Amino acid sequence: MNVQPYLAFKGDCKQALEFYKSVLGGKIVNEQTYNNVESDIPEHYRNKLQHAELKGSGVHIMAYDAAPDTPLSNGTNLNLSIDADSKEDAKAIFDKLSAQGTVHTPFQEMSWDAHYGRCSDQFNVSWMVNYKHN
Repeated sequence: MNVQPYLAFKGDCKQALEFYKSVLGGKIVNEQTYNNVESDIPEHYRNKLQHAELKGSGVHIMAYDAAPDTPLSNGTNLNLSIDADSKEDAKAIFDKLSAQGTVHTPFQEMSWDAHYGRCSDQFNVSWMVNYKHN
């Protein structure tokens, strides 16, 4: 079994995946727009992504631009969690994700023998970045 996140955006899915690619690496694959899809999607929205994936070493995020009439709200009940390979990698990832977003828990030493930080990025997606000491 493999469980993976599937993120919904309001028209900026491509920009979000490009940003995550710049932070996490990988390639954007399986890009499908609303062009040539029989649905009631408005013409100005047809170039938006109906589906795309960011795939790389240890990364697989699926995402799409929800139809314009789909109600989306940014909730606090979902966080994407990253277990980094080093404290330096964790800090660099956290800094990039939070740069234009909001820091909820600064990246710091925690009671569970790890360095950890929690933030929301510029697309209001919540992230937990962790490096567990060996």
